[in-house]
Amino acid sequence: MPVKSDAPRAWQRMLSGRRLDLLDPSPLDIEIEDIAHGLARVARWNGQTIGDHPFSVAQHSLIVEMIMRQKFPSLPLEALMMGLLHDGAEYVVGDMISPFKSAIGADYKRIEERLEAAIHIRFGLAPHPTAALKKQIKQADRISAYFEAIHLAGFGKVEAEQLFGAPNGLKEAELPIAPWSTGEAQEAFLERFHTLRKALEG
Repeated sequence: MPVKSDAPRAWQRMLSGRRLDLLDPSPLDIEIEDIAHGLARVARWNGQTIGDHPFSVAQHSLIVEMIMRQKFPSLPLEALMMGLLHDGAEYVVGDMISPFKSAIGADYKRIEERLEAAIHIRFGLAPHPTAALKKQIKQADRISAYFEAIHLAGFGKVEAEQLFGAPNGLKEAELPIAPWSTGEAQEAFLERFHTLRKALEG
């Protein structure tokens, strides 16, 4: 008879069959299909957006990588892949809004960083972006958040600019802001990932 552990369960079973330990994640337990599936079903803004579908983290991640290509055209492929995967940890921990992350503090950040490292290592990247790249990803992330805020989440332009900064020349017409279905977001995320992966390996 198996011995029952008193320790709380810290792993999640994935549809791929992998069992990922959230406190000590192994790159061997990470599959891109699980990430795409999860991110396409995680809603940005706690679901408080207009449209027939939630605005997913998968779609947001694609937009961030798209903005990075437009704003920083000389970035290497590894940097673009990190941009695409910048919210990868959210496929298991969800998309907590920034005020809640601040309230939780360092414990959440440590879990997120361990997951980021495992995801990056699984796909042949450095465990974490450099400080310079992290700043570029954050800039693209905030531009995406600005457009999401005013077009989907009910913010006024002045309020959005105060919170996220100005989009600096980019226009919403250049970005796919209208929410996609879960299937569309998942398929587009996987397609972009495999395009980048093939280019990296080529």
